[in-house]
Amino acid sequence: MGEWKQLAYEVLEGKELTNEEALSILNAPDEELLELLHASYIIRHRYFGNKVKLNQINNVKSGICPENCSYCAQSSISNAPVEKYTMLNKDQIVEGAKKAYEMQIGTYCIVASGRGPSKRELETVTEAVKEIKERFNLTVCACLGILKPEQALQLKEAGVDRYNHNINTSKNHHSVITTTHTYDDRVNTIEHVKQAGISPCSGVIVGMKETKQDVVDMAFSLKALDADSIPVNFLHAIPGTPLEGTNDLNPRYCLKVLALMRFVNPTKEIRISGGREVNLRTLQPFGLYPANSIFVGDYLTTDGQAESTDFQMLKDLGFEIDFKETAEVGA
Repeated sequence: MGEWKQLAYEVLEGKELTNEEALSILNAPDEELLELLHASYIIRHRYFGNKVKLNQINNVKSGICPENCSYCAQSSISNAPVEKYTMLNKDQIVEGAKKAYEMQIGTYCIVASGRGPSKRELETVTEAVKEIKERFNLTVCACLGILKPEQALQLKEAGVDRYNHNINTSKNHHSVITTTHTYDDRVNTIEHVKQAGISPCSGVIVGMKETKQDVVDMAFSLKALDADSIPVNFLHAIPGTPLEGTNDLNPRYCLKVLALMRFVNPTKEIRISGGREVNLRTLQPFGLYPANSIFVGDYLTTDGQAESTDFQMLKDLGFEIDFKETAEVGA
């Protein structure tokens, strides 16, 4: 298929891609890549212009996780040398928000390892969120694992704006990646979040030996879930994890994945997430033609590139930082 621009305009008119059209994006010849990116930018520009949303992670609890996710350095089956600590206290979480505010980061992400939050951990997060909203009015995203309906309501009452729980991979491929929880466990958490009135954030990790059909299935699953924000991670295979040594991606394919996500989920925030630096490499700027959001700073157990490099990239692209989620309030 070479008529990418025509397909983009059809999407803007309400067309939903067929499975075959979605696969054709991933199978697009490299010589059509610029045309494909331009087409995805037409869709992105309609809904987001040249604005880019910035997000920052605070890893508030590291390691000590009973789950056996193959990609994760913090899992129970990982031998990776990661820092391990119990949940930070309220003041430490708030201090992280202060730093994000000073850097003009729009969304502050509170992330904790584990199957799900304990009562004490949830209380720590909710108390921190209340203070963060009062002092900085940042958009707050929490990522604490599997939630019960009442826990989702507690987070909503505290002021959490968004909750992240990635589907990570397709339903068909899920049991290859982890067996300590099911795909439906993840979907149920997203549904609990939506029912509580919190904006759902759910995304994927590409490069875990899945098929192209699996990637297409992920895109359509996120559309069905109606996730407002879709983080697209590209596997950064960490030594000591079962996926150590996996290197199935190249920058051009990663860009096609981002284009696919934009075509299937035209109105949603598409965020280039973990693995951006090691997989997109010198083609990182091109990723912001389909995507409209990035993480700034480090990830959970891997380093990001220098914040100054990210800000320079946005400036060179002529893109604007989207501050609309951050109110003009003082500390």
